[in-house]
Amino acid sequence: MNKYRTHNCSELSEKEINQKVVISGWLHRKRDHGNLLFIDLRDHYGITQCVIENKNNFFPTLEKSKPESVFKISGKVVRRASGTENSDLKTGKIEIMIESAEVLSNAKELPMPVFGEQDYPEDVRLKYRFLDLRREEMHKNIVLRSEVISFIRSEMLKLGFLEYQTPILTSSSPEGARDFLVPSRLNPGKFYALPQAPQQFKQLIMVSGFDKYFQIAPCFRDEDARADRSPGEFYQLDLEMSFVEQEDVFKVVEKLMVNLFKKFSSKKLLNNIFPRISFKDTMIKYGTDKPDLRNPLIIQDITELFKRDDVKFDIFKKLVKKGSIVRAIITKNTKDKPRSFFDNIDKWAKEQGASGLAYFTLEKDGEVKGKGPVGKFFGKDSLLELMNICKAEIGDSVFLACGKEKEVQKILSTARNKIAQDLDIIDKDTFAFCWIVDYPMYELDEISNKIIFSHNPFSMPQGKIEELDFSKPLEIKAFQYDIVCNGIELSSGAIRNHIPELMYKLFSIAGYSEKKVNEKFSGMINAFSYGAPPHGGIAPGIDRIVMLLAGKENIREVTLFPMNQNAQDLMMKAPSDVDDAQLKELSIKKDIKKS
Repeated sequence: MNKYRTHNCSELSEKEINQKVVISGWLHRKRDHGNLLFIDLRDHYGITQCVIENKNNFFPTLEKSKPESVFKISGKVVRRASGTENSDLKTGKIEIMIESAEVLSNAKELPMPVFGEQDYPEDVRLKYRFLDLRREEMHKNIVLRSEVISFIRSEMLKLGFLEYQTPILTSSSPEGARDFLVPSRLNPGKFYALPQAPQQFKQLIMVSGFDKYFQIAPCFRDEDARADRSPGEFYQLDLEMSFVEQEDVFKVVEKLMVNLFKKFSSKKLLNNIFPRISFKDTMIKYGTDKPDLRNPLIIQDITELFKRDDVKFDIFKKLVKKGSIVRAIITKNTKDKPRSFFDNIDKWAKEQGASGLAYFTLEKDGEVKGKGPVGKFFGKDSLLELMNICKAEIGDSVFLACGKEKEVQKILSTARNKIAQDLDIIDKDTFAFCWIVDYPMYELDEISNKIIFSHNPFSMPQGKIEELDFSKPLEIKAFQYDIVCNGIELSSGAIRNHIPELMYKLFSIAGYSEKKVNEKFSGMINAFSYGAPPHGGIAPGIDRIVMLLAGKENIREVTLFPMNQNAQDLMMKAPSDVDDAQLKELSIKKDIKKS
């Protein structure tokens, strides 16, 4: 028998009444009733209530012990008194009458309590993460994460995939973020890079003749923190398949996600087969390539309306003549909303850096009219045309934004969410997945005005290779796709370019010489010249998946030991200084100017 416990703290029930048992755990909380002391003992599995009489020799020890001290408790299981049962606990019908108690570890005064779910400053929570993780909700989040990963592994094996591990120390490559560099002791002056993703390796696995690969892969990117992004490392379900087209990848991922989200959440799925939305359409309808489809509001382009003579909204008309666009959001049946609702949206838009949002409500007084600050600038026929374009009705309201396309997309995508939240029309009991497809292969960099890859540079362009017009690179679309859930991008993926000659051509458009491609991607480009299968894949983020399933808005709530916003581990005090001897061994000399 284990000397520390015969049972864990969630196992005991009425079946064990009158049995002598031993349990061990943390002193969760205690309640002193004078002649009786009640303590809740907690371990990984749950909580058991224990009680000791003041005449017991171990009473003083328990009475003076601080919360979170670790105890071994021996005693007899008894039924709780009628009316004192706790239905929230698995062990709520029984308690242990303590016979002996042994202190296994004393706790100091706590910097933050474990009992209860109060909010505490993030720096305190991260510095004492080991205490934070003892709290019930955090503990459940991390257990959920483990169960999700185990389920994913099981499902991937059922789908015919095999798990392989790729290197952590590799070469630097342009993945879109900064690398974490590791100096080489044996090769002075040279550096490894921690992988931003196993991109090249997983493609090489396909070239090596393995058909279906997956890995719960650690990825490292030196980028700023966000609510849905860790600043240093994260994990993804990395997968790749040979001899596949885009739809083959979609079928695998859809099956996995449907099974996963049905297994770990009671929320409903909007679709079992996820909608495919082109990049062009999503930017018009939602203003973003990460649309939240739980939100029913749609953005409509009404630029042409401002070329009509019966539209007298001169500010917008002048901007349209100079190349600006006008787009609108229609809110259904909001005629009875107070003026403050509309003004608050306009004020909010200005706080976001926009010039505001023009608005009016459609009403009918004999003929259709626009009620509101700018409604008077629209004639009857123009309003009827707007209603036709936007499928709007009398009683609906119209929010308008005018400007350069990217500016309008930015403000209306956030306004769409803001308005929906204020109207409380987002179905929070739903998971709404979609695929964003048909990404452009290239885009124009706003700063340098040079053509750059818009997505993954290793992607296959759409269309027959011999018919591609490389003189119009911005018109070339790629077999690139994102999977999005509730407005959160879970992953990007692509059908890969496996043809060396085509890769050289596509990279040359983005300014890479053949020599540069050979230097940067020597392993992959060389492998492709020895016969490579058509292949493709994707890599959904584990952290973001668990965040959605746990109903959290910050990725740090589902990560064991995350860094703070400044990429610092407050608990382990990383990053830290290293001594000169270590630097000398690595042939590194610090050159940091003191401020």
